[in-house]
Amino acid sequence: MSRTRAELSAFGLAMGLLTRWPLPRRRADPAADPASSAAAPTVAQSSAAVPYYPLVGMLIGGFAGVVFFLAHLVFPVVLAVVLATAATLLATGALHEDGFADACDGLGGGATRERALEIMRDPRLGTYGTAGLGLLFAAKVLALAAAPAAVIPWLLVAGHAASRASMALALASGTYARPDGIAAPLAEDSPAGGRLAFAALIGGAVSCTLLIAAPLAALLAGLCGLLLGHLLMRRAYERKLGGFTGDCLGAVQQASELGMYLGVLAALRL
Repeated sequence: MSRTRAELSAFGLAMGLLTRWPLPRRRADPAADPASSAAAPTVAQSSAAVPYYPLVGMLIGGFAGVVFFLAHLVFPVVLAVVLATAATLLATGALHEDGFADACDGLGGGATRERALEIMRDPRLGTYGTAGLGLLFAAKVLALAAAPAAVIPWLLVAGHAASRASMALALASGTYARPDGIAAPLAEDSPAGGRLAFAALIGGAVSCTLLIAAPLAALLAGLCGLLLGHLLMRRAYERKLGGFTGDCLGAVQQASELGMYLGVLAALRL
């Protein structure tokens, strides 16, 4: 497989994992191009897809931004933000929100590491997960709605891209908490430094689109908020679990995204 085709395949795998958007399928050798077939990708191929997470996040944020712009032509800002948030849930299948809720249940309700991991395997939503999701959605909607309308579409793009770079960093630099889990091989074959730098570069470059509508201070504050959300969530699950699970990666993405919104809003209101 050529290098270009391999990278396109990696991007397709990232899209298939992080979104529910249908991708065009080509007839190809499953062993050569898993993204074009029903064949399960190898660990190496899944690892190669991780650096493209921020690019997929940019597309998700761009979709939400377009929904906000169109909705705001008719509806108030708050309702337009709610519709844009709903658009991201449709695009992703609430993948990361589900992980955040499971992490809240496990970290909040599990007295021991083993009990926390057991709770996080349970598909049922518990009290901590319900409360966490409610507060998360409220905070995101209110933070976005409090920003100037011209800033919101660009903030959505920047927040979704940069928070998925944050998730890639957590995957590449962390330890998987379940040795027998389905993501354990991927954690062992995490992206090398160069590919992780590529993910950070994409996330940072896309975040700079915020400068179209906001000052540099707002961007820097947003990135600081994102970093704070990343570190706080990692501290919570690493102290309890000694590593991460797939749910924890979703929780990192959500905490990082919210942190960026809050950081930008704080800078704009000071």
